[in-house]
Amino acid sequence: MLSIVFSSVILALLLTFSHKFLTGDGDFTLLSKGKVKRESFQDKVVWITGASRGIGEVLAKQLATLGAKLIISARNEPELERVKNQISALNLGKHGPEGVEILPLDLSSGEDAIREVVEKAISLFGGAGVDYVIHNAAFERPKSTALDVPEASLNATLDVNVVGPISLTRLLLPHMLKKGKGHFVVMSSAAGKAPAPGQAVYSASKFALNGYFHSLRSEFYQKGIMVTVVCPGPIEASNAPATSTASKEKRVSSERCAELVLVAVSHGLKEAWISYQPVLAVMYLVQYMPSVGFWLMDKIGAKRVETAAKKGNTYSMNLLFGRKKE
Repeated sequence: MLSIVFSSVILALLLTFSHKFLTGDGDFTLLSKGKVKRESFQDKVVWITGASRGIGEVLAKQLATLGAKLIISARNEPELERVKNQISALNLGKHGPEGVEILPLDLSSGEDAIREVVEKAISLFGGAGVDYVIHNAAFERPKSTALDVPEASLNATLDVNVVGPISLTRLLLPHMLKKGKGHFVVMSSAAGKAPAPGQAVYSASKFALNGYFHSLRSEFYQKGIMVTVVCPGPIEASNAPATSTASKEKRVSSERCAELVLVAVSHGLKEAWISYQPVLAVMYLVQYMPSVGFWLMDKIGAKRVETAAKKGNTYSMNLLFGRKKE
């Protein structure tokens, strides 16, 4: 009798595990944490790069509702003004319009220019400094083979995705160390954990980010510096047209992605994955069974590039099983 009960419990657990694995939109540790800890952001200064649209804009709005003071940065100042005005018009933040500061920033402008922006950032809100930095700005070009990436795109990708965030971090870190605390949130990518055929340079930039920030955390963790690396798969932009390629692919919404980012950060996770299947499965395979994961990506790599050229679903299981491309 006990063996039957035990077997039933094991079966139920396996079914629950399988269901969560197949239908979840994040890794198991992330989803187990539940809701955002509001107190983590209440009255804290959060600096978001790439805040003029997409996930950055959504993060700004969600953080405002959590009582954070915001510094929003991007190259497009009018769009930053729009985001600030929306936060104010919707009465999202407890601090009102004074709780959102606009700080234009071009991550490819070089260290001297970035230094000036950092000095201004730490002087805002009465010199409160910066508690969190969300490295969200990124450059991504359409999918193509590794041979088809021109030098200009190579340089732009590395400048914005790697050199800029590292420079900003190096310049801001001493100020955080003086305070004895600080938290860097890095919006990396599933392409920074697993091969991404058609996105070789973008993938390289995200692998570089992961390596730098995990290393930085290990160096300064005992001095109060935290790092959360977030690796999203395909994300649905809030304003994506219905006819876009994204509509053919199952994507996590920007709102849900931002929510999960804040869950990960408020619970102090060091890394978090956000995606639906089959991307999550590939990430788990590459992480824990690399030979199998790399074999899988080798099998579908060329098909994925061909599918991207036809604006098809580059995340479809059909790539593996050889069915007719979408």
